Amino acid sequence: MHKLLNRFALALLGLGMCFAPAHLAEAKTTFITIGTGGITGVYYPTGGAIAKIVNDRFDEFGIKATAEATGASIFNINAVKGGNLDFGIAQADSQYLAYNGKGEWEGKPIKELRSVFSLAPEMITFVCAEDSGIKTINDVKGKVINIGNPGSGNRQNAIDIFNALGINYEKDFKAESLKAADAPRMLQDGRIDGFFYTVGHPNGNIKEATAGMRKARIVAIPEIKALFEIAPYYSMDIIDMTQYPEATNASEGKISTVGMKATLVTSANVDEETVYNLTKAVFENLDELRTLHPALANLTKEGMLEGLSAPLHPGAERYYKEAGLIK
Repeated sequence: MHKLLNRFALALLGLGMCFAPAHLAEAKTTFITIGTGGITGVYYPTGGAIAKIVNDRFDEFGIKATAEATGASIFNINAVKGGNLDFGIAQADSQYLAYNGKGEWEGKPIKELRSVFSLAPEMITFVCAEDSGIKTINDVKGKVINIGNPGSGNRQNAIDIFNALGINYEKDFKAESLKAADAPRMLQDGRIDGFFYTVGHPNGNIKEATAGMRKARIVAIPEIKALFEIAPYYSMDIIDMTQYPEATNASEGKISTVGMKATLVTSANVDEETVYNLTKAVFENLDELRTLHPALANLTKEGMLEGLSAPLHPGAERYYKEAGLIK
C-alpha cells in the first residue's frame, strides 16, 4: 500500500514538474509602462527606444515594456506617484520641483519620487514668425505667444523665463495654452506669433514650424542671472542651426538658449529588481540606444548620472555601484 502511494505521489510530482516551467515563466514576466510625451516630440521615441532595448532582452530580464504617449513631464510625475505609470520621462526641473514641493507641487512634495537616469539635454526653444517682429525675448509685449499646455514642462519653463525677466505673461502679452504638437500649425495659420517648446534637437515640430510658407526664426535666449539664482537645474546651452536650414536666421550657425536634462523617474514603490534590470539593460546596451534616435546619439554613462535631483531608486543605485559608476 505504501509503495503504491509513493508511486502515486511521485507521479503527481513528475506531472507538476512538467507544467512548472510554463507557469514559472509566466509568473516571472514583469509588465511595465513608460510615460513619454506627444508622438511628435523626443520623449515618445526615447521611451520607445528604452522599451525596445528591454523587450529585445526579455529572456534575460523577464520584462515587457510599453511606451505610452502622454502629456509629458508633469503628467508623468503625477502618474508615477499615483501608480498609473511605472516609469516616466520628465525634465530635470520638473523632477526638482516635484521632489521639493515647489511650482506645480507647491507645499505638496512627492517624496516617493526616485531618479533612474538622465537622458538627452533639452533646450528651451523659442520659435517666432518673422513677420511678428520678434527678434529678442523682450519683444513679446502685445504679441500672441503659446507658452504650453497646463501640466507641461514647456509652460513652466516659459513662465520661469518671463518671471526672471520681469515680464508678466498674464498681462504683457496674450498667452496661449496649446500642446506643443499643435503650435507649428497655429504659427503657420497666423493664429500665434511664437511658441515655446523645451525639447531635444533636431525636432520634427521645430522643422515643421521653420519650413512652412510663413517664415520663422529661432530666437536666442541669453543668460539670465536671476533665473539661475532661483533655479539651479537650468544651464546655458547651444542650438545648432544647421539642423534647421530653412529658419530665417539659420546663417547664425549657433544660438544660445537655456536648457536642462530630460530624466527617467520612477517611484520608491516600484520593485527594486525591476528598476535594476531596466537600468542594466539600458547601460549595457548604450551603443544600441544611441542609434535609435538622433537626440540620444551623444549619451554617455557618466552624463546619464547628471541632473538628477530626486534620490536614486535603490535598484538603479545598486547597478551603478556594481558598474563602478558611483561609490
